[in-house]
Amino acid sequence: MRTSRAAVIKQFNEPLVIEQVPIPELDKGSLLVRIVASTLCGTDVHRWHGPLGGGDSLPIITGHEPCGIVEEICGERTDILGNPVRKGDRIVWSYVSCGSCYYCSVAVQPCICPDRASWGHNRADQHLYLLGSCAEYMYVPAPCLIVKVPDEVSSASAAASACAYRTCMHGFDRLGAIKAHETVLIQGSGPIGIFCAAVAKDMGAKQVLMIGAPAKRLDVARRMGADAVLNMEEVPDQKDRKAWVHEHTGGRGADIVFQAATNAAVPEGLSLLRGGGRFVNIGVGGRAAIAVDAMPQQLTFLTVRSGEPRHWLQALDFMASRRDRYPFEEMISASYKLDQINEAMTAMANFEVVKAAITFD
Repeated sequence: MRTSRAAVIKQFNEPLVIEQVPIPELDKGSLLVRIVASTLCGTDVHRWHGPLGGGDSLPIITGHEPCGIVEEICGERTDILGNPVRKGDRIVWSYVSCGSCYYCSVAVQPCICPDRASWGHNRADQHLYLLGSCAEYMYVPAPCLIVKVPDEVSSASAAASACAYRTCMHGFDRLGAIKAHETVLIQGSGPIGIFCAAVAKDMGAKQVLMIGAPAKRLDVARRMGADAVLNMEEVPDQKDRKAWVHEHTGGRGADIVFQAATNAAVPEGLSLLRGGGRFVNIGVGGRAAIAVDAMPQQLTFLTVRSGEPRHWLQALDFMASRRDRYPFEEMISASYKLDQINEAMTAMANFEVVKAAITFD
């Protein structure tokens, strides 16, 4: 049996182990992809530190942000635009919803399909084995929609489109138009927050504000479209942060707030939103209690989970068409080899990098 080297979580809070994992036989319509880059996400770190909601059954191959080269195809496949997929194509691919439940077929909300399949939490010792992206190869199930990566986008940036960036695009899809007089405030200076800054600026926001940390991430945010940033490490008091937002918004608060940090930031984010404003809740993890009587009047509160296949395409097209406006490559602030996976995960856990990439070429 053929095998692939992969970074496996065998015990929570213990170093990942590089193991040989079986390469499964392809089913009709499925693909075998040679991974070129796999970016790491905060979710990967959280999963390494302990089981997420619903529990994780070990061992698992970490990683859910892949970009790779098609090595094998079982049968004929086309991409999301109807173009033939061939060996040698550089691709990313979507998650899989069931297509027949109420959420998929009636509500047309496949991101909350209860049987939706995603990557980076599947047992590495059970068929189909290679469903995590920190591996030399990855199995692509037949129902996945395939998106070819434009030549203008690096493999590491394309990998990031498979989670952070497509989730951002989903958020703006749900938000709708941004008017020329509107101020957008972003909570969080991680990959989602920084990418949101670029999209908000590109969509015509009057100004883009960001509250986050550390300083290195905020420096990248400025170059990615943020007009003003506030370092939480230097301004730890919420009252002072609210005063800063009001100084930039005529005392009203932001027209639009993107929460791209943690659910624990929602109460503060609502306090920074003007009456009648729009709140987009993307960041996951953490908990908070919301005082309903303190919420802004007539606000619109939107939550976002993951993305639909078109959001992978939108993220890639955004980077390809605006590469001269925004320094997307600065988001990938460190690259590591597979054998350095523990170093990379630690750097992500300690906020030493914006986005870490495991590269294979």
